[in-house]
Amino acid sequence: MNITHRPVLLAEAVTALIGGPLIQNQNEVSKILMIDGTFGRGGHTQALLKELNSSARVISFDKDLDAIAVAKNIHDPRLKIVHDSFAQMDQYAEAESVDGILLDLGISSPQVDEAHRGFSFRREGPLDMRMNTDHGLTAAEWLEKASLEDITQVIKTYGEERYAFQIARAIVAKREEGLSPKTTTQLANLVASVVRTREAGQDPATRTFQALRIFINRELEDLELGLKAALRLLKPGARLAVISFHSLEDRIVKQFMQAHAKVAIPRGLPVREKDLPQSALAIIGRIKPSDIEISENPRARSAIMRVAEKRIGVAA
Repeated sequence: MNITHRPVLLAEAVTALIGGPLIQNQNEVSKILMIDGTFGRGGHTQALLKELNSSARVISFDKDLDAIAVAKNIHDPRLKIVHDSFAQMDQYAEAESVDGILLDLGISSPQVDEAHRGFSFRREGPLDMRMNTDHGLTAAEWLEKASLEDITQVIKTYGEERYAFQIARAIVAKREEGLSPKTTTQLANLVASVVRTREAGQDPATRTFQALRIFINRELEDLELGLKAALRLLKPGARLAVISFHSLEDRIVKQFMQAHAKVAIPRGLPVREKDLPQSALAIIGRIKPSDIEISENPRARSAIMRVAEKRIGVAA
């Protein structure tokens, strides 16, 4: 099996998930259940399987048909592959039945490197950007139909692009000429003609491509649904690890974990500390790739992994 994707924070993610008291207290016949929310090219999934006992199970999700094709080459009876978003994970497991959940967000190296997928502004290919190529509009099809206001909002919101209106206006102008962008380089060149300044080392099209990819694939909506599902599915004492690659994702993860690590007490109510109800989550930590990993895999440089543990005796 030819795996070109290098999983980010591989050892750290596995250690975080199996290092909690729940897994450490399991024996060889315990029926451990783990969920890998994004199979990708199987790096995290296979590393987890290597560390788990023969009675364990791992459910791995992916929307990408190419990833599913790779997964079918893994012949391990403990592994169940699901062609779906991790947002739907609670359809495949019962509440408080899961011993650990990993969500590795963003896109994999093969998705970026394969021009026909349309994710890369550096490679000529159809402007697709769908993770699930069996479903939904391509980026080109959406740009052909969307209003100036909608295009502006998507690029501004999901790309945090200060030139969002100018880019959207240029796209609509080309569309009115019958020249709506159909390929990655057509869109990248159009964006470059509008965005005259950019941070050193960053392509002018970076934020626009990020925004369209996130929007087309409903990535942030899936993340919010997935986090809520994870909290319901985790056993007390089980851990959730989430690897994000940009500020929009990380902000959602951080705020979710912080919100569930707090206990809301009405102001002025006299409550002794020992009588306080427990929060649903305990935050374990925030981990970034080492300098060595970044030097070996530059795509890891923006990664952040946040880890939390579901508290014992607390219902989600």
